[in-house]
Amino acid sequence: MNVADWSKIEALPKERLETLFANDPDRLAKLSLDVAGIHFDWSKTHLTPDAVAAFEALAKETDLAGKREAMFGGQNVNVTEDRPVEHTAERGAGKDESVARAAAYHARMRAVIDAIEADAFGPIRHVLHVGIGGSALGPHLLIDALGRDSDRYDVAIVSNVDGMALDDVFDRFDPATTLLVVASKTFTTTETMMNAESVIAWMTGAGVEDPYGRVIALTASPEKAIEWGVDETRILPFSEGVGGRYSLWSSIGFPAAIKLGWEQFEELLDGAAEMDRHFRLTALHENAPALAAFADLYYTQVRGCETRAPFAYDERLRLLPSYLQQLEMESNGKGVTVDGQPVGRPTAAITWGGVGTDAQHAVFQLLHQGTHLVPVEFLAVIEAGDTLPAEHHRQLLLNAFAQGAALMKGKQVDDPARSYPGDRPSSTLLLDRLDARTLGALIAFYEHRVFVNGVLLGINSFDQFGVELGKEMAKAAAKGGGDFDPSTTDLIARAGLA
Repeated sequence: MNVADWSKIEALPKERLETLFANDPDRLAKLSLDVAGIHFDWSKTHLTPDAVAAFEALAKETDLAGKREAMFGGQNVNVTEDRPVEHTAERGAGKDESVARAAAYHARMRAVIDAIEADAFGPIRHVLHVGIGGSALGPHLLIDALGRDSDRYDVAIVSNVDGMALDDVFDRFDPATTLLVVASKTFTTTETMMNAESVIAWMTGAGVEDPYGRVIALTASPEKAIEWGVDETRILPFSEGVGGRYSLWSSIGFPAAIKLGWEQFEELLDGAAEMDRHFRLTALHENAPALAAFADLYYTQVRGCETRAPFAYDERLRLLPSYLQQLEMESNGKGVTVDGQPVGRPTAAITWGGVGTDAQHAVFQLLHQGTHLVPVEFLAVIEAGDTLPAEHHRQLLLNAFAQGAALMKGKQVDDPARSYPGDRPSSTLLLDRLDARTLGALIAFYEHRVFVNGVLLGINSFDQFGVELGKEMAKAAAKGGGDFDPSTTDLIARAGLA
């Protein structure tokens, strides 16, 4: 693999944001755009037309366009696992056979939901979804963002093997009206399967007849689900090429589909498909995922920023920072290129964030006056989701916009403790409204942003071998084995686990 030439990007002049605005009256127009009900504004970042042009040249050098088509075309772009990347096929973009398979799986999922609604599983009121990582974060985000007013079913997402998580649900749910949904790509994930067994034991202890008949399996390994005890008619498969953190569009989205209703799930897919078309067909200097990735790379490669912080100024998006942590850091937290060579430069920034206005009274001190330069991303929604007086939402939005302005402008006074250096970057994503279609487009935007980052860095965004070693060592310890250091051996003994 040829090493990309970053010299032109690294040599870009470092002017203050206010100077960039003063020198270019058209700056806002050049660095903002509207796609799928979302307004994107990068004008308060240090991107310039020259920087965008340099990144476009780098994208050409790394064959971003070719790799983008390879991904959409179903080629094996996940080179370390020698498989295609098929999450876009779930919303209609990919190889014909992949799209057809995804459509068939969706039809099967809808049929199972119809059967549940027709009481084929008995009277179901509660849905208990167990999964972890991508098998939990995506559905949880969708339900929390869009399902607050839905009374269709009471859905709980449990990911942690900590028994407190299940205990909380057991206190609220009636086993006689509970459906267990087990989400695991391999159907061997230790935490998920332990939680699933505990739910079965809870049902059995409460006198539920045939608890395995109350199980829906979401998996790419149907044979493992059958072996575990699930009837094949109640298995909702998805393709091996759908990665966990990209899987909410597949049957992994089942708990969201049953909570929100099938029409809302289809709207989610349609919104993502709209962003797919934009990403695939639009020139890079007008391409939302590409411009966002250019800003990401500018700050990690040129300004040495080690973190990036999205803040959701909408309570319904409070889980988005957690979702993005996995999407961005599991995808691009790599140290080698696609051909196994050291990258030799920073890869993914550490993603963290929170909810406004809470975060303003917690972490914004560091953002405004601390020694770390942290690119901030503000997310807000024009249409309020609450029923309170309009002043609530007005204050929420004004706070989001004012924080971005303050980060950029700063304030210089005689007292250093009360001075703000300014020139702190931020971007803003302003949604017209928060509905299924717009949320689908937003999540797809982040997926493609991750892809562009990975291509320009020369890494594979679609494997995640870094999560395996700790899990392997935990399994060895559970069997009384493992070659541990003295500290770990002592901790195991102190906890009474030896």
